[in-house]
Amino acid sequence: MTIKEVFIVGAGLMGSGIAQVIAQAGINVKLNDVNDEALTKGMKTISWSVDKFIEKGTLSEDHNTILNRIQTTKNISDAGQADLAIEAVFENLKVKQEIFQKFDTFCKPNALLATNTSAIPITEMGAVTNKPDKVIGLHFFSPVPMMPVVELVKGISTSEESMEMAVSFVKKIGKEPIRVESDIPGFLMNRINLVSYVEAIQLLEKGIGTVQDIDKGVRLAFGRRMGPFETGDMVGLDVSFGALTAIYQETQDNRYYPPQLLRRKVKAGQLGRKTGKGWYEYEGNKKA
Repeated sequence: MTIKEVFIVGAGLMGSGIAQVIAQAGINVKLNDVNDEALTKGMKTISWSVDKFIEKGTLSEDHNTILNRIQTTKNISDAGQADLAIEAVFENLKVKQEIFQKFDTFCKPNALLATNTSAIPITEMGAVTNKPDKVIGLHFFSPVPMMPVVELVKGISTSEESMEMAVSFVKKIGKEPIRVESDIPGFLMNRINLVSYVEAIQLLEKGIGTVQDIDKGVRLAFGRRMGPFETGDMVGLDVSFGALTAIYQETQDNRYYPPQLLRRKVKAGQLGRKTGKGWYEYEGNKKA
């Protein structure tokens, strides 16, 4: 089956970014959210980002051609014509399962149903549908337009046909697919990355290194474009906290228990770039 239309639930940072890369690849998108403000903000972010790519000469199509492929809607029932439906809301299993139940009701029988979760098991979302073989994890990384990789996660009931369809789709939108063959919490990349993030926070808590020096050291010593705290601010401290919590709750592995400083910052609303303060403070788009 060729994917000609995609339906996305959630117009936040991840959902809008996914919508953008799909539209840039020539595929029609319906971007859904229950909040008018979220839809407006999401489309403004997409418009700004597309213009930046055009300025850099990395897109051959004009602004309007790309943006016209994206429609916004507050009705999830509009998913009926989609070949692929993607859930991209915050990390809450109950909310995600409710969305998948609606996908099961409104999407056509052969539609692929995907979640952008970074840690919650795919199987738990497939279990609330009548077609768990069609349910798959499509874990995009933030910021979606810039990050070239997508994890494809196979739930216990996901068919190989669904995996192959997802591989083809990810390649079509210009990303590199990474297959995750077992539905473990955190998948591959987060299992690797979050351990180092926890260690960095614990070293900071003990006063062994500063945020700035740890980030600088990781960039210069390991060749990464961003350090753990810079990455944490970009992703959102609440997102990382949710992923760590989900992995810890299932595995009881203390390596993934959210450090106290991270827990306190989340409760204080210091979530990173989106709130203006996280590990760093931000004025506009400038890090302070």
